[in-house]
Amino acid sequence: MKKIFSLTLLLMSVVLTAQETEETEEKSFSLSGSVDAYYQTYLSAPDDAGASFGTAFANQTGFAIGMGNIIASYENGKVGAVLDLVTGPRGAGATFSNDIVDGIVNQAYVYYNISENTTLTMGRFNTFLGYEVIAPAANFNYSTSYLFSSGPFSHVGLKADFALSEDFSLMLAVMNPWDTNDTSFTGEYSFGAQLGYSGQYLNLYYDSGNNGGLGFEIDYTGGFDLSDSFFLGINAAYNDNDGSGFYGAALYPQLATSDEFSIGLRGEYFALHGDANNDESVLGLTLTGSYSVDSNLIIKPEFRLDSLTDADGGIYGNVIDNDGAAASSLSAFTVAAIYSF
Repeated sequence: MKKIFSLTLLLMSVVLTAQETEETEEKSFSLSGSVDAYYQTYLSAPDDAGASFGTAFANQTGFAIGMGNIIASYENGKVGAVLDLVTGPRGAGATFSNDIVDGIVNQAYVYYNISENTTLTMGRFNTFLGYEVIAPAANFNYSTSYLFSSGPFSHVGLKADFALSEDFSLMLAVMNPWDTNDTSFTGEYSFGAQLGYSGQYLNLYYDSGNNGGLGFEIDYTGGFDLSDSFFLGINAAYNDNDGSGFYGAALYPQLATSDEFSIGLRGEYFALHGDANNDESVLGLTLTGSYSVDSNLIIKPEFRLDSLTDADGGIYGNVIDNDGAAASSLSAFTVAAIYSF
């Protein structure tokens, strides 16, 4: 009898220990991030004349820093939270400097994995629109496109992600209006949807309070592996806000010449539409090399040339020549160093 009782206690101890171990293994904490810096000089304009492409980030000359960010993630079973903090000019530009705790909060959200196929997320998260992202470590080109720069960087709201099958996915979201990243005082909200199929995404955005008027955007983001070493990324978008907005398309061909080095081109056509915009457009060509020193450090030399339809000084930026006069093109050389951990 004593042996049976002892054996029962032993089995109960093993079961309890296994349960505690399983619960312990379900909890996880991770810390990641990146730091980047760059040198930039204009080839067709003086560095001290205030020339700029007008796209987001990397708009300084000489030596400059981009941003540093730290991402803390914690998961306990089906629930978790992510806090992404940024600092530096790129981080300030992504958070509008004074947005949420003096512009240091890039993302802050909690999530609940209701099932293997359904996840609810609430808080502030980076946008689902577009091909490029805020953190330079996740982009092939160091400078950013007009399509990326013209869209929202982040949203505050609630989204639901559904894995419909191995190939299909669906996301639905209700959020504060366009680039209203802290509190919505207007009582208006925006709605988003994303349909994914095998790495191709069709994104829809509707805003009932976008800068005081109705607005929407349709965006396609995707790409194809044309061979083991050649990838073609694609982005196209159309945006309208009460009769004015933008549209454009960008191709991202990228060739890996070795395990350490790749070269890629961003070819982008971008245009404004509407009576107030005079149908201005720009053709941007950005050639970027990407050399991995090791698994953490990447060096990116880059040449960029943007050509405008008219010598009007630029769509968003200040396009000038070496004499300081309004020009129809602007070129620059940049070399960036990005460290990820």
